[in-house]
Amino acid sequence: MSTANYVIGVDYGTDSVRSVLVDTANGNEIASSVFLYPRWQKGLYCKPAVNQFRQHPLDYIEGLTHTIKDCLEKAGGAEIAHLVKGISVDTTGSSPVAVDATGTPLALTKDFEENPNAMFVLWKDHTSVKEAAEINEHATKFSTNYLKYVGGIYSSEWFWAKLLHILRIDSTIKKGAASWVEHCDWIPFLLCGGNDIKEMKRSRCAAGHKALWAEEFNGLPPEDFFSSLDPLLAGFREKLFNDTYTSDIAAGTLSEEWATKLGLSKDVIVGVGAFDAHMGAVGGQIEPYYLSKVMGTSTCDILVAPNQDLHGKLINGICGQVNGSVIPGMAGLEAGQSAFGDVYAWFKNLISWPLNHLLAESKVIDDATALALKTELEGKIIAKLSTEAVALPDGDYAELAIDWLNGRRTPDANQELKGAITGLGLGTDAPRFFRALAAATCFGAKAIVDRFKEQGVPVKGIIGIGGVAKKSAYIMQMMADVLEMPIRIHRFEHTCALGAAMFAAVAAGLYPNIEAAMAAMGTGFEKEYKPNIKKQKLYRQHYQQYLGLGRYLEKYNKKDVKPYLS
Repeated sequence: MSTANYVIGVDYGTDSVRSVLVDTANGNEIASSVFLYPRWQKGLYCKPAVNQFRQHPLDYIEGLTHTIKDCLEKAGGAEIAHLVKGISVDTTGSSPVAVDATGTPLALTKDFEENPNAMFVLWKDHTSVKEAAEINEHATKFSTNYLKYVGGIYSSEWFWAKLLHILRIDSTIKKGAASWVEHCDWIPFLLCGGNDIKEMKRSRCAAGHKALWAEEFNGLPPEDFFSSLDPLLAGFREKLFNDTYTSDIAAGTLSEEWATKLGLSKDVIVGVGAFDAHMGAVGGQIEPYYLSKVMGTSTCDILVAPNQDLHGKLINGICGQVNGSVIPGMAGLEAGQSAFGDVYAWFKNLISWPLNHLLAESKVIDDATALALKTELEGKIIAKLSTEAVALPDGDYAELAIDWLNGRRTPDANQELKGAITGLGLGTDAPRFFRALAAATCFGAKAIVDRFKEQGVPVKGIIGIGGVAKKSAYIMQMMADVLEMPIRIHRFEHTCALGAAMFAAVAAGLYPNIEAAMAAMGTGFEKEYKPNIKKQKLYRQHYQQYLGLGRYLEKYNKKDVKPYLS
Protein backbone atom coordinates (compact mmCIF):
# COMPACT_ATOMS: atom_id res chain seq x y z
CA MET A 1 0.00 0.00 0.00
CA SER A 2 1.27 3.45 -0.91
CA THR A 3 1.84 5.87 1.98
CA ALA A 4 1.69 8.91 -0.29
CA ASN A 5 -0.75 11.71 0.37
CA TYR A 6 -2.23 13.68 -2.51
CA VAL A 7 -4.28 16.87 -2.67
CA ILE A 8 -6.14 18.64 -5.44
CA GLY A 9 -5.90 22.35 -6.20
CA VAL A 10 -8.60 23.87 -8.38
CA ASP A 11 -7.96 27.21 -10.07
CA TYR A 12 -10.88 29.05 -11.71
CA GLY A 13 -9.59 31.59 -14.23
CA THR A 14 -11.37 33.97 -16.55
CA ASP A 15 -11.62 31.61 -19.52
CA SER A 16 -11.13 28.18 -17.99
CA VAL A 17 -10.70 26.08 -14.86
CA ARG A 18 -7.68 23.89 -14.18
CA SER A 19 -7.15 21.22 -11.55
CA VAL A 20 -3.87 19.70 -10.42
CA LEU A 21 -3.27 16.53 -8.45
CA VAL A 22 -0.20 17.13 -6.28
CA ASP A 23 2.03 14.99 -4.08
CA THR A 24 2.16 16.70 -0.69
CA ALA A 25 5.64 15.38 0.03
CA ASN A 26 7.35 17.48 -2.62
CA GLY A 27 4.80 19.44 -4.66
CA ASN A 28 5.26 17.25 -7.74
CA GLU A 29 2.40 17.39 -10.21
CA ILE A 30 0.88 13.94 -10.63
CA ALA A 31 -1.70 15.07 -13.19
CA SER A 32 -3.42 18.21 -14.42
CA SER A 33 -6.45 19.05 -16.51
CA VAL A 34 -7.89 22.21 -18.09
CA PHE A 35 -11.51 22.85 -19.09
CA LEU A 36 -12.66 25.80 -21.23
CA TYR A 37 -16.03 27.22 -20.17
CA PRO A 38 -18.33 26.29 -23.09
CA ARG A 39 -20.93 29.03 -22.60
CA TRP A 40 -18.24 31.66 -22.05
CA GLN A 41 -16.45 30.53 -25.21
CA LYS A 42 -19.63 31.25 -27.16
CA GLY A 43 -19.88 34.73 -25.66
CA LEU A 44 -23.19 33.97 -24.00
CA TYR A 45 -24.61 36.42 -21.43
CA CYS A 46 -21.87 38.98 -22.18
CA LYS A 47 -22.04 42.41 -23.84
CA PRO A 48 -18.46 43.68 -24.20
CA ALA A 49 -19.62 47.01 -25.65
CA VAL A 50 -21.18 47.90 -22.28
CA ASN A 51 -18.60 45.98 -20.19
CA GLN A 52 -21.09 43.27 -19.16
CA PHE A 53 -19.35 39.95 -18.44
CA ARG A 54 -21.37 37.19 -16.81
CA GLN A 55 -20.63 33.48 -16.32
CA HIS A 56 -23.13 30.68 -15.86
CA PRO A 57 -22.61 28.45 -12.79
CA LEU A 58 -22.99 25.38 -15.01
CA ASP A 59 -19.67 26.27 -16.65
CA TYR A 60 -18.08 26.09 -13.21
CA ILE A 61 -19.79 22.84 -12.20
CA GLU A 62 -19.00 21.08 -15.45
CA GLY A 63 -15.40 22.26 -15.30
CA LEU A 64 -14.98 21.13 -11.70
CA THR A 65 -16.33 17.67 -12.46
CA HIS A 66 -14.39 17.19 -15.67
CA THR A 67 -10.98 18.37 -14.48
CA ILE A 68 -10.93 16.46 -11.19
CA LYS A 69 -12.14 13.22 -12.78
CA ASP A 70 -9.67 13.70 -15.63
CA CYS A 71 -6.78 14.19 -13.19
CA LEU A 72 -7.69 11.02 -11.30
CA GLU A 73 -8.06 9.01 -14.50
CA LYS A 74 -4.69 10.20 -15.80
CA ALA A 75 -3.06 9.31 -12.48
CA GLY A 76 -4.44 5.79 -12.24
CA GLY A 77 -8.10 6.00 -11.27
CA ALA A 78 -9.36 4.21 -8.14
CA GLU A 79 -5.85 3.11 -7.18
CA ILE A 80 -4.95 6.78 -6.70
CA ALA A 81 -8.26 8.26 -5.56
CA HIS A 82 -8.01 6.89 -2.03
CA LEU A 83 -4.75 8.81 -1.54
CA VAL A 84 -6.47 12.19 -2.00
CA LYS A 85 -6.83 13.92 1.37
CA GLY A 86 -7.93 17.43 0.51
CA ILE A 87 -9.29 19.84 -2.10
CA SER A 88 -9.00 23.64 -2.11
CA VAL A 89 -10.23 26.17 -4.63
CA ASP A 90 -9.26 29.61 -5.86
CA THR A 91 -11.30 31.80 -8.20
CA THR A 92 -11.29 35.18 -9.89
CA GLY A 93 -12.77 37.99 -7.85
CA SER A 94 -14.74 39.85 -7.09
CA SER A 95 -17.12 37.51 -8.99
CA PRO A 96 -20.30 37.36 -6.89
CA VAL A 97 -23.76 35.88 -7.51
CA ALA A 98 -27.24 36.06 -6.01
CA VAL A 99 -28.29 32.86 -4.21
CA ASP A 100 -31.45 31.53 -2.58
CA ALA A 101 -31.76 30.38 1.03
CA THR A 102 -30.14 27.02 0.20
CA GLY A 103 -27.08 28.77 -1.22
CA THR A 104 -28.00 27.87 -4.80
CA PRO A 105 -27.19 30.50 -7.46
CA LEU A 106 -30.45 31.83 -8.87
CA ALA A 107 -29.31 30.88 -12.39
CA LEU A 108 -29.69 27.24 -11.31
CA THR A 109 -33.30 27.76 -10.24
CA LYS A 110 -36.57 27.90 -12.18
CA ASP A 111 -37.21 31.02 -14.25
CA PHE A 112 -33.66 32.37 -13.85
CA GLU A 113 -31.75 29.93 -16.07
CA GLU A 114 -31.11 32.44 -18.87
CA ASN A 115 -31.07 35.64 -16.82
CA PRO A 116 -27.55 37.17 -16.86
CA ASN A 117 -28.32 39.09 -13.67
CA ALA A 118 -28.80 35.74 -11.89
CA MET A 119 -25.31 34.60 -12.92
CA PHE A 120 -21.83 35.29 -11.59
CA VAL A 121 -20.84 38.89 -12.24
CA LEU A 122 -17.28 38.37 -13.39
CA TRP A 123 -14.46 40.50 -11.98
CA LYS A 124 -14.04 42.35 -15.29
CA ASP A 125 -17.72 43.37 -15.45
CA HIS A 126 -17.76 47.17 -15.14
CA THR A 127 -21.49 47.80 -15.40
CA SER A 128 -21.51 49.20 -11.85
CA VAL A 129 -19.21 52.19 -12.40
CA LYS A 130 -21.99 54.56 -11.29
CA GLU A 131 -22.61 52.57 -8.10
CA ALA A 132 -18.90 52.52 -7.23
CA ALA A 133 -18.74 56.32 -7.60
CA GLU A 134 -21.76 56.65 -5.30
CA ILE A 135 -20.11 54.44 -2.67
CA ASN A 136 -16.98 56.57 -2.78
CA GLU A 137 -18.94 59.80 -2.35
CA HIS A 138 -21.21 58.29 0.30
CA ALA A 139 -18.27 57.10 2.42
CA THR A 140 -17.13 60.70 2.96
CA LYS A 141 -20.27 61.37 5.03
CA PHE A 142 -19.19 59.10 7.90
CA SER A 143 -16.78 59.82 10.73
CA THR A 144 -15.33 56.31 10.30
CA ASN A 145 -13.50 55.77 7.02
CA TYR A 146 -15.00 52.46 5.88
CA LEU A 147 -12.80 52.48 2.76
CA LYS A 148 -9.53 52.73 4.67
CA TYR A 149 -8.58 49.06 4.18
CA VAL A 150 -9.38 48.98 0.45
CA GLY A 151 -7.03 51.76 -0.54
CA GLY A 152 -9.54 54.57 0.00
CA ILE A 153 -11.34 54.03 -3.34
CA TYR A 154 -14.11 51.53 -4.01
CA SER A 155 -14.11 49.87 -7.45
CA SER A 156 -16.83 48.78 -9.85
CA GLU A 157 -15.05 45.42 -9.94
CA TRP A 158 -16.08 44.74 -6.35
CA PHE A 159 -18.80 43.14 -4.26
CA TRP A 160 -21.11 45.97 -3.09
CA ALA A 161 -21.08 48.00 -6.31
CA LYS A 162 -22.11 44.92 -8.27
CA LEU A 163 -24.82 43.98 -5.78
CA LEU A 164 -26.36 47.44 -5.81
CA HIS A 165 -26.32 47.58 -9.61
CA ILE A 166 -28.06 44.22 -9.97
CA LEU A 167 -30.71 45.12 -7.39
CA ARG A 168 -31.40 48.37 -9.23
CA ILE A 169 -31.82 46.90 -12.68
CA ASP A 170 -33.63 43.65 -11.85
CA SER A 171 -36.40 43.52 -9.25
CA THR A 172 -36.73 39.74 -9.70
CA ILE A 173 -33.23 39.28 -8.30
CA LYS A 174 -34.08 41.37 -5.24
CA LYS A 175 -37.12 39.20 -4.59
CA GLY A 176 -35.27 35.92 -5.06
CA ALA A 177 -31.92 36.70 -3.42
CA ALA A 178 -31.45 35.41 0.11
CA SER A 179 -27.80 36.43 -0.04
CA TRP A 180 -24.92 37.47 -2.31
CA VAL A 181 -21.83 35.25 -2.38
CA GLU A 182 -18.39 35.13 -3.95
CA HIS A 183 -17.45 32.41 -6.39
CA CYS A 184 -14.59 31.31 -4.09
CA ASP A 185 -17.09 30.80 -1.24
CA TRP A 186 -19.71 28.98 -3.29
CA ILE A 187 -17.54 26.19 -4.73
CA PRO A 188 -16.38 24.81 -1.33
CA PHE A 189 -19.98 25.11 -0.08
CA LEU A 190 -21.14 23.17 -3.14
CA LEU A 191 -18.53 20.42 -2.64
CA CYS A 192 -19.52 20.05 1.02
CA GLY A 193 -23.18 19.65 0.13
CA GLY A 194 -24.24 22.85 1.88
CA ASN A 195 -27.95 23.64 1.83
CA ASP A 196 -28.25 26.57 4.25
CA ILE A 197 -26.68 29.86 3.21
CA LYS A 198 -26.24 30.87 6.84
CA GLU A 199 -23.71 28.05 7.28
CA MET A 200 -21.44 29.08 4.40
CA LYS A 201 -17.88 29.87 5.53
CA ARG A 202 -16.83 33.14 3.92
CA SER A 203 -13.30 33.78 2.73
CA ARG A 204 -11.26 36.35 4.69
CA CYS A 205 -9.49 37.15 1.43
CA ALA A 206 -12.65 37.97 -0.53
CA ALA A 207 -14.46 39.71 2.32
CA GLY A 208 -11.56 41.93 3.29
CA HIS A 209 -10.36 42.99 -0.13
CA LYS A 210 -13.73 43.44 -1.87
CA ALA A 211 -16.62 43.57 0.63
CA LEU A 212 -15.35 46.12 3.23
CA TRP A 213 -15.01 43.52 6.00
CA ALA A 214 -12.42 44.53 8.60
CA GLU A 215 -11.40 43.39 12.03
CA GLU A 216 -11.52 47.00 13.22
CA PHE A 217 -15.21 47.20 12.25
CA ASN A 218 -15.98 43.83 13.87
CA GLY A 219 -17.21 42.70 10.48
CA LEU A 220 -18.92 44.67 7.75
CA PRO A 221 -19.77 48.39 8.04
CA PRO A 222 -23.01 49.03 9.96
CA GLU A 223 -26.50 48.75 8.51
CA ASP A 224 -26.98 52.50 8.19
CA PHE A 225 -23.95 52.78 5.91
CA PHE A 226 -25.75 50.66 3.33
CA SER A 227 -29.39 51.60 3.90
CA SER A 228 -28.59 55.31 3.65
CA LEU A 229 -26.68 54.67 0.43
CA ASP A 230 -29.79 53.19 -1.19
CA PRO A 231 -32.97 51.81 0.45
CA LEU A 232 -32.60 48.77 -1.83
CA LEU A 233 -29.74 47.68 0.45
CA ALA A 234 -31.81 47.95 3.62
CA GLY A 235 -31.58 44.66 5.48
CA PHE A 236 -29.14 43.12 3.04
CA ARG A 237 -26.21 43.30 5.43
CA GLU A 238 -27.99 40.82 7.70
CA LYS A 239 -28.28 38.42 4.76
CA LEU A 240 -24.52 38.26 4.45
CA PHE A 241 -21.94 37.42 7.12
CA ASN A 242 -19.97 38.64 10.08
CA ASP A 243 -17.25 36.01 10.51
CA THR A 244 -14.57 35.21 7.95
CA TYR A 245 -12.03 32.41 7.63
CA THR A 246 -8.48 32.12 6.36
CA SER A 247 -7.73 29.46 3.78
CA ASP A 248 -5.87 27.14 6.15
CA ILE A 249 -9.25 26.31 7.71
CA ALA A 250 -11.47 23.44 6.57
CA ALA A 251 -14.85 24.38 5.12
CA GLY A 252 -16.00 20.80 5.66
CA THR A 253 -15.73 17.40 4.02
CA LEU A 254 -16.81 16.18 0.62
CA SER A 255 -20.54 15.42 0.45
CA GLU A 256 -21.74 11.95 -0.45
CA GLU A 257 -23.08 13.27 -3.76
CA TRP A 258 -19.79 14.85 -4.78
CA ALA A 259 -17.71 11.97 -3.42
CA THR A 260 -19.68 9.61 -5.65
CA LYS A 261 -19.55 11.96 -8.63
CA LEU A 262 -15.78 12.41 -8.41
CA GLY A 263 -14.87 8.92 -7.20
CA LEU A 264 -13.35 10.18 -3.95
CA SER A 265 -13.83 9.48 -0.26
CA LYS A 266 -16.33 11.40 1.88
CA ASP A 267 -13.42 11.99 4.26
CA VAL A 268 -11.69 14.35 1.81
CA ILE A 269 -11.29 17.76 3.46
CA VAL A 270 -12.47 20.82 1.53
CA GLY A 271 -10.63 24.03 2.41
CA VAL A 272 -11.97 27.58 2.62
CA GLY A 273 -11.52 29.29 -0.75
CA ALA A 274 -9.71 32.48 -1.77
CA PHE A 275 -8.92 34.54 -4.84
CA ASP A 276 -6.58 33.20 -7.49
CA ALA A 277 -3.74 35.68 -7.11
CA HIS A 278 -3.62 35.27 -3.33
CA MET A 279 -3.29 31.50 -3.54
CA GLY A 280 -1.03 31.96 -6.56
CA ALA A 281 1.34 34.04 -4.47
CA VAL A 282 1.60 31.13 -2.03
CA GLY A 283 2.13 28.65 -4.88
CA GLY A 284 4.83 31.00 -6.20
CA GLN A 285 6.62 30.91 -2.84
CA ILE A 286 6.10 34.54 -1.93
CA GLU A 287 8.41 36.16 0.62
CA PRO A 288 7.87 39.33 2.65
CA TYR A 289 8.26 42.44 0.49
CA TYR A 290 8.54 40.54 -2.79
CA LEU A 291 5.76 41.43 -5.23
CA SER A 292 4.04 38.39 -6.70
CA LYS A 293 2.56 39.28 -10.09
CA VAL A 294 -0.04 36.91 -11.52
CA MET A 295 0.12 37.91 -15.17
CA GLY A 296 -2.78 36.68 -17.26
CA THR A 297 -5.70 38.55 -18.82
CA SER A 298 -5.17 41.13 -16.08
CA THR A 299 -2.56 41.29 -13.35
CA CYS A 300 -3.10 40.85 -9.67
CA ASP A 301 -0.12 41.91 -7.60
CA ILE A 302 0.32 40.55 -4.08
CA LEU A 303 2.76 41.60 -1.36
CA VAL A 304 2.92 40.25 2.18
CA ALA A 305 4.42 41.97 5.20
CA PRO A 306 4.54 41.29 8.93
CA ASN A 307 1.54 42.92 10.59
CA GLN A 308 3.74 44.81 13.04
CA ASP A 309 5.56 46.50 10.14
CA LEU A 310 2.31 47.99 8.85
CA HIS A 311 0.85 48.99 12.21
CA GLY A 312 -1.00 52.25 11.58
CA LYS A 313 0.15 52.42 7.96
CA LEU A 314 -2.50 52.47 5.22
CA ILE A 315 -1.54 52.28 1.55
CA ASN A 316 -3.72 54.54 -0.59
CA GLY A 317 -5.02 53.57 -3.99
CA ILE A 318 -4.49 49.81 -3.86
CA CYS A 319 -7.00 46.95 -3.62
CA GLY A 320 -6.69 46.64 0.10
CA GLN A 321 -4.62 45.27 2.94
CA VAL A 322 -6.07 42.43 4.96
CA ASN A 323 -4.69 40.42 7.84
CA GLY A 324 -4.46 36.79 6.74
CA SER A 325 -5.73 37.20 3.19
CA VAL A 326 -2.62 35.49 1.80
CA ILE A 327 -0.62 33.99 4.67
CA PRO A 328 -2.43 33.71 8.03
CA GLY A 329 -0.78 36.00 10.54
CA MET A 330 0.63 38.38 7.94
CA ALA A 331 -0.85 41.37 6.12
CA GLY A 332 -1.73 40.76 2.49
CA LEU A 333 -1.60 43.78 0.17
CA GLU A 334 -3.22 43.63 -3.27
CA ALA A 335 -2.86 45.78 -6.38
CA GLY A 336 -3.11 45.06 -10.10
CA GLN A 337 -3.91 46.12 -13.65
CA SER A 338 -7.38 45.65 -15.15
CA ALA A 339 -5.92 44.66 -18.51
CA PHE A 340 -2.58 43.00 -19.19
CA GLY A 341 -2.74 39.95 -21.45
CA ASP A 342 -6.10 41.34 -22.56
CA VAL A 343 -4.21 44.27 -24.12
CA TYR A 344 -2.17 41.94 -26.32
CA ALA A 345 -5.23 39.81 -27.09
CA TRP A 346 -7.14 42.94 -28.14
CA PHE A 347 -4.36 43.92 -30.54
CA LYS A 348 -4.13 40.41 -31.94
CA ASN A 349 -7.87 40.40 -32.58
CA LEU A 350 -7.65 43.84 -34.15
CA ILE A 351 -5.04 42.91 -36.71
CA SER A 352 -6.65 39.50 -37.23
CA TRP A 353 -9.82 41.08 -38.57
CA PRO A 354 -9.17 39.93 -42.17
CA LEU A 355 -8.51 36.38 -40.94
CA ASN A 356 -11.77 36.34 -39.01
CA HIS A 357 -13.99 38.03 -41.57
CA LEU A 358 -12.51 37.64 -45.05
CA LEU A 359 -10.58 34.39 -45.19
CA ALA A 360 -13.73 32.26 -45.08
CA GLU A 361 -15.01 34.13 -48.15
CA SER A 362 -11.92 33.35 -50.21
CA LYS A 363 -12.51 31.81 -53.62
CA VAL A 364 -8.89 30.69 -53.79
CA ILE A 365 -8.88 28.10 -50.97
CA ASP A 366 -11.48 25.73 -49.58
CA ASP A 367 -13.15 26.16 -46.17
CA ALA A 368 -11.01 23.55 -44.41
CA THR A 369 -7.80 25.16 -45.64
CA ALA A 370 -9.07 28.62 -44.69
CA LEU A 371 -9.81 27.47 -41.15
CA ALA A 372 -6.45 25.71 -40.81
CA LEU A 373 -4.62 28.79 -42.12
CA LYS A 374 -6.51 31.09 -39.74
CA THR A 375 -5.66 28.86 -36.75
CA GLU A 376 -1.99 28.64 -37.75
CA LEU A 377 -1.53 32.38 -38.25
CA GLU A 378 -3.39 33.40 -35.11
CA GLY A 379 -1.11 31.13 -33.10
CA LYS A 380 1.97 32.88 -34.46
CA ILE A 381 0.99 36.54 -34.32
CA ILE A 382 2.12 37.51 -30.81
CA ALA A 383 5.35 35.51 -31.04
CA LYS A 384 6.23 37.10 -34.39
CA LEU A 385 5.35 40.59 -33.18
CA SER A 386 7.59 40.05 -30.15
CA THR A 387 10.50 38.92 -32.33
CA GLU A 388 10.13 41.92 -34.64
CA ALA A 389 9.70 44.34 -31.71
CA VAL A 390 12.95 43.16 -30.12
CA ALA A 391 14.78 44.06 -33.33
CA LEU A 392 13.47 47.64 -33.45
CA PRO A 393 16.09 50.33 -32.75
CA ASP A 394 15.71 52.26 -29.51
CA GLY A 395 16.30 55.53 -31.35
CA ASP A 396 13.13 55.03 -33.39
CA TYR A 397 10.55 55.03 -30.61
CA ALA A 398 7.86 57.63 -31.29
CA GLU A 399 4.78 55.66 -30.21
CA LEU A 400 3.53 55.92 -26.63
CA ALA A 401 0.51 54.05 -25.24
CA ILE A 402 -1.65 53.99 -22.11
CA ASP A 403 -2.76 50.55 -20.91
CA TRP A 404 -6.20 51.46 -19.54
CA LEU A 405 -8.16 49.49 -22.15
CA ASN A 406 -10.30 48.04 -19.35
CA GLY A 407 -10.01 50.97 -16.99
CA ARG A 408 -7.47 51.33 -14.21
CA ARG A 409 -7.47 49.04 -11.20
CA THR A 410 -4.49 50.53 -9.35
CA PRO A 411 -3.06 52.82 -8.35
CA ASP A 412 -6.28 54.75 -7.69
CA ALA A 413 -9.13 52.74 -9.23
CA ASN A 414 -11.01 54.41 -12.06
CA GLN A 415 -12.81 52.04 -14.41
CA GLU A 416 -14.09 54.87 -16.60
CA LEU A 417 -10.62 55.57 -18.00
CA LYS A 418 -9.74 54.47 -21.52
CA GLY A 419 -6.56 53.43 -23.27
CA ALA A 420 -4.76 55.58 -25.82
CA ILE A 421 -1.78 55.73 -28.15
CA THR A 422 0.09 58.77 -29.46
CA GLY A 423 3.00 59.38 -31.78
CA LEU A 424 1.52 57.47 -34.69
CA GLY A 425 3.00 58.17 -38.10
CA LEU A 426 3.10 56.63 -41.54
CA GLY A 427 6.08 54.62 -40.35
CA THR A 428 4.11 53.02 -37.52
CA ASP A 429 3.72 49.36 -38.30
CA ALA A 430 2.31 46.46 -36.28
CA PRO A 431 5.57 45.68 -34.37
CA ARG A 432 5.94 49.34 -33.35
CA PHE A 433 2.33 49.49 -32.24
CA PHE A 434 2.77 46.27 -30.27
CA ARG A 435 5.97 47.55 -28.64
CA ALA A 436 4.13 50.63 -27.41
CA LEU A 437 1.33 48.50 -25.93
CA ALA A 438 3.83 46.17 -24.26
CA ALA A 439 5.70 49.12 -22.77
CA ALA A 440 2.43 50.59 -21.51
CA THR A 441 1.61 47.44 -19.54
CA CYS A 442 5.12 47.50 -18.04
CA PHE A 443 4.77 51.19 -17.15
CA GLY A 444 1.45 50.35 -15.48
CA ALA A 445 3.31 47.77 -13.41
CA LYS A 446 5.93 50.38 -12.44
CA ALA A 447 3.22 52.79 -11.28
CA ILE A 448 2.10 50.13 -8.80
CA VAL A 449 5.62 49.45 -7.53
CA ASP A 450 6.25 53.18 -7.16
CA ARG A 451 3.04 53.61 -5.14
CA PHE A 452 4.16 50.97 -2.63
CA LYS A 453 7.58 52.56 -2.32
CA GLU A 454 6.21 56.12 -2.02
CA GLN A 455 4.06 55.02 0.91
CA GLY A 456 6.83 53.30 2.81
CA VAL A 457 6.47 49.68 1.67
CA PRO A 458 9.69 48.41 0.05
CA VAL A 459 9.59 46.10 -2.95
CA LYS A 460 12.69 43.90 -2.99
CA GLY A 461 11.98 41.97 -6.17
CA ILE A 462 9.33 40.49 -8.45
CA ILE A 463 7.96 36.96 -8.67
CA GLY A 464 6.31 36.30 -12.01
CA ILE A 465 3.58 33.68 -12.39
CA GLY A 466 0.82 33.08 -14.90
CA GLY A 467 0.60 32.56 -18.64
CA VAL A 468 2.29 35.76 -19.81
CA ALA A 469 5.15 35.34 -17.32
CA LYS A 470 5.97 31.87 -18.61
CA LYS A 471 5.32 32.42 -22.31
CA SER A 472 6.63 35.89 -23.17
CA ALA A 473 10.34 36.46 -22.68
CA TYR A 474 9.96 39.77 -24.52
CA ILE A 475 7.44 41.20 -22.04
CA MET A 476 9.29 39.87 -19.01
CA GLN A 477 12.64 41.32 -20.09
CA MET A 478 11.02 44.67 -20.82
CA MET A 479 9.34 44.63 -17.40
CA ALA A 480 12.65 43.88 -15.67
CA ASP A 481 14.20 46.79 -17.57
CA VAL A 482 11.35 49.19 -16.74
CA LEU A 483 11.15 48.18 -13.05
CA GLU A 484 14.95 48.08 -12.76
CA MET A 485 14.78 44.95 -10.66
CA PRO A 486 15.04 41.21 -11.34
CA ILE A 487 12.01 39.05 -12.04
CA ARG A 488 12.01 35.39 -11.00
CA ILE A 489 9.66 33.13 -12.97
CA HIS A 490 8.16 30.26 -11.01
CA ARG A 491 8.66 26.79 -12.41
CA PHE A 492 5.20 25.34 -11.79
CA GLU A 493 2.86 25.83 -14.74
CA HIS A 494 -0.39 26.14 -12.78
CA THR A 495 0.94 28.16 -9.84
CA CYS A 496 -2.44 29.32 -8.53
CA ALA A 497 -3.67 25.72 -8.48
CA LEU A 498 -0.47 24.71 -6.66
CA GLY A 499 -1.16 27.36 -4.03
CA ALA A 500 -4.66 25.94 -3.61
CA ALA A 501 -3.13 22.48 -3.23
CA MET A 502 -0.80 23.78 -0.52
CA PHE A 503 -3.77 25.18 1.40
CA ALA A 504 -5.61 21.88 0.92
CA ALA A 505 -2.66 20.10 2.55
CA VAL A 506 -2.83 22.42 5.57
CA ALA A 507 -6.62 22.23 5.87
CA ALA A 508 -6.32 18.43 5.76
CA GLY A 509 -3.84 18.49 8.65
CA LEU A 510 -0.86 17.27 6.62
CA TYR A 511 1.16 20.39 7.49
CA PRO A 512 0.83 22.58 10.59
CA ASN A 513 0.76 25.86 8.66
CA ILE A 514 1.07 27.27 5.15
CA GLU A 515 4.73 28.20 5.63
CA ALA A 516 5.57 24.54 6.19
CA ALA A 517 3.54 23.51 3.16
CA MET A 518 5.30 26.12 1.01
CA ALA A 519 8.71 24.91 2.14
CA ALA A 520 7.94 21.27 1.35
CA MET A 521 5.80 21.68 -1.77
CA GLY A 522 7.45 24.66 -3.45
CA THR A 523 9.01 23.73 -6.78
CA GLY A 524 11.34 26.70 -7.22
CA PHE A 525 12.07 29.02 -10.11
CA GLU A 526 12.99 28.26 -13.70
CA LYS A 527 14.38 31.57 -14.88
CA GLU A 528 15.39 35.05 -13.77
CA TYR A 529 15.25 38.17 -15.93
CA LYS A 530 17.78 40.80 -14.94
CA PRO A 531 17.45 44.48 -15.89
CA ASN A 532 19.53 45.75 -18.79
CA ILE A 533 21.32 48.84 -17.52
CA LYS A 534 21.65 50.12 -21.11
CA LYS A 535 17.86 50.51 -21.30
CA GLN A 536 17.55 52.48 -18.07
CA LYS A 537 17.70 56.01 -19.48
CA LEU A 538 15.30 55.19 -22.32
CA TYR A 539 12.62 53.67 -20.13
CA ARG A 540 12.91 56.32 -17.42
CA GLN A 541 12.24 58.97 -20.05
CA HIS A 542 9.34 57.07 -21.59
CA TYR A 543 7.85 56.38 -18.16
CA GLN A 544 7.68 60.08 -17.39
CA GLN A 545 5.97 60.61 -20.75
CA TYR A 546 3.53 57.80 -19.86
CA LEU A 547 2.68 59.50 -16.57
CA GLY A 548 2.20 62.84 -18.31
CA LEU A 549 -0.10 61.39 -20.97
CA GLY A 550 -2.02 59.55 -18.27
CA ARG A 551 -2.58 62.75 -16.30
CA TYR A 552 -3.84 64.46 -19.46
CA LEU A 553 -6.27 61.65 -20.25
CA GLU A 554 -7.54 61.50 -16.69
CA LYS A 555 -8.14 65.25 -16.61
CA TYR A 556 -10.16 65.20 -19.81
CA ASN A 557 -12.05 62.07 -18.85
CA LYS A 558 -14.08 64.18 -16.43
CA LYS A 559 -17.55 64.79 -17.82
CA ASP A 560 -17.43 68.55 -17.29
CA VAL A 561 -14.21 69.04 -19.27
CA LYS A 562 -14.08 68.89 -23.06
CA PRO A 563 -10.86 67.51 -24.62
CA TYR A 564 -10.52 70.27 -27.23
CA LEU A 565 -9.89 73.98 -27.46
CA SER A 566 -12.56 76.42 -28.70
